[in-house]
Amino acid sequence: MTNYLIPVLAALEPWGVLAIIVASVLLLIVFFTFVPVGLWITAAASGVRVGIFQLVGMRMRKVQPRRIVNPMIRATKAGLDMSINKLEAHFLAGGNVDRVVNSLIAAQRAGIPLEFEQSCAIDLAGRDVLNAVQMSVNPKVIETPIIAAIAKDGIELRAKAKVTVRANIDRLVGGAGEETIIARVGEGIVTTVGSSLSHKDVLENPDSISRTVLGKGLDSGTAFEILSIDIADVDVGRNVGAQLQIDQAEADKRIAQAKAEERRAMAVAQEQENRAAVQGMRAKVIEAEAEVPQAIAAAFRSGKLGVMDYYNMRNVQADTQMRESIGGSSAGKPTPTQE
Repeated sequence: MTNYLIPVLAALEPWGVLAIIVASVLLLIVFFTFVPVGLWITAAASGVRVGIFQLVGMRMRKVQPRRIVNPMIRATKAGLDMSINKLEAHFLAGGNVDRVVNSLIAAQRAGIPLEFEQSCAIDLAGRDVLNAVQMSVNPKVIETPIIAAIAKDGIELRAKAKVTVRANIDRLVGGAGEETIIARVGEGIVTTVGSSLSHKDVLENPDSISRTVLGKGLDSGTAFEILSIDIADVDVGRNVGAQLQIDQAEADKRIAQAKAEERRAMAVAQEQENRAAVQGMRAKVIEAEAEVPQAIAAAFRSGKLGVMDYYNMRNVQADTQMRESIGGSSAGKPTPTQE
């Protein structure tokens, strides 16, 4: 073969030899780009059976072969029976292959029953399946925020609880999360404190909150199993009952003031009406008194009243004024006729 190539190469021009070399290099680059020979050798040395054309098919399906082969090598070394096609299918579905394989290895080491399909379903549901397996081995402590509740005596208590939970792998798909656990524990704290006759009962026995909350089965329908609920801190807050009584007294005072102001306004209006009525009567009296001189003048002209009669009437008026001044009833106020 070499004896035939040497005369051919000698007959070619220098630029032709260079073109053949460049084409050969490009062909090798394209070959090693689409055919991960190094990864294939590594998989074969690790006991993973994967064909070279299967790796090329992954390239064509826009799947990085290392994202599939490396987890497959770890699973094989851990003694897991797994198919490379299932790993590729999970990757194409948008799952995290590394996390699924690591969770299966961790579950096998911890003796937790976990199937490949179940792990893939949990991963595709958006939950961290590896963290769930780790939480099944090492329970997690969830600390609730400060929850305020009011006892029947009106005293506010502020409690904080620590909930120890363990992941329930069977309920990870469709189960509620940590927010539901915190909300249910808060509801239990409010119920327990609100049903206590005195806040001192809760301060003396804070474990009553734990017993009440645990008795309600708060972990039902969640992805966790509650192991214990510990009351970390209980503080006395405001005297809400006294504040409510103060607010009620203030409201009653304002209502009484409004009613008193209403009665005063009605009295002022009635007084103004009475004054208007008196003024009207005085106007009528003055009008009537103004007609007296005219009547006397008409009596003089008609001859019905004489001069002596007029003087007798004036004497009677003078006697009446004298008696009133002596009695102090009118303080000597002159009559309109005298004016």
